[in-house]
Amino acid sequence: MNVTVRKLRFPVIVEIDEDGYYIVSCPLLRGCHTYGKTIEEALENIKEVVELCLEEEDIDDSQKFVGYREVEVEYENYH
Repeated sequence: MNVTVRKLRFPVIVEIDEDGYYIVSCPLLRGCHTYGKTIEEALENIKEVVELCLEEEDIDDSQKFVGYREVEVEYENYH
């Protein structure tokens, strides 16, 4: 049995929640997110979660991450 090992790169999104934890998610894999107290811990954790997600679903090579964008909206807060 031949095993092919490929190095894959996945985009991740990093956010900070209200408690100061780093939340990391991979938009290409459904349900692929984790967290950590530091950004380094969160990034190590997302590597493990990506590997677990890849065991559950096939890689769709047609789905590509295009990029990150911001949009501006007007918001009125009436509190």
